[in-house]
Amino acid sequence: MKKIITLALLITSIMTTAQNPSLPPTVDVTGEGIVRVVPDQVTISVRVENTGKVAQDVKRENDRIVNEVLSSLQKLGIPEKDVRTQYIRLNKNYEYNTKTYNYAANQSIAVTLRDLSKYESLMDALLSSGINNIDNISFDASNRDSLESQARKKAVTNAKQKAEEYASVLNQTIGKAVSISEYRMVNSPSPMYKAMAMDAEAGGQQTMAPGEMEIRTTVNVSFLLE
Repeated sequence: MKKIITLALLITSIMTTAQNPSLPPTVDVTGEGIVRVVPDQVTISVRVENTGKVAQDVKRENDRIVNEVLSSLQKLGIPEKDVRTQYIRLNKNYEYNTKTYNYAANQSIAVTLRDLSKYESLMDALLSSGINNIDNISFDASNRDSLESQARKKAVTNAKQKAEEYASVLNQTIGKAVSISEYRMVNSPSPMYKAMAMDAEAGGQQTMAPGEMEIRTTVNVSFLLE
């Protein structure tokens, strides 16, 4: 019986070894690709907010101002596809000091401007039409997909260069890539900007400097070590 058990264990060991052959040696590296570009468009998120005691009056006043905002954008020639409502809210709030209720109406609108020379005109139009909050201003590049493709290629090239440097120290070479994965954060980071000096000779007042944007890609690559 003991011999049978030993033989069974030996067969199991051989089968396990056959199913899990030793992995080939690899060089595992991380490559980074960065593309810098001056943004050519901006998305501005603005909000109209009104409060009062009567819900219908508050909502009606908010709608009136929003209509003014949309009309102003239309006069500036902003395409409808570049204007979108992000949310509409009507909240009932309790005031502890007076022990009464009031209502707050909010509507958020995002406007994408593809001609940065019209930035000041757009901001003037928004403020004049009655918006009372600017929640966010985000610069971007219209050809982002192409720039991200360039960043990926740079990242892979950087990874290959690193792998070759490691292998050369050992008097070895790298073979084909056996795995490539792109590193992505759970929450996409906001673009990074490098401040640029204002052009003093440009006519008119300047209140916005988009600077330089970085598009960054990180990849993990495994190369065979030969």
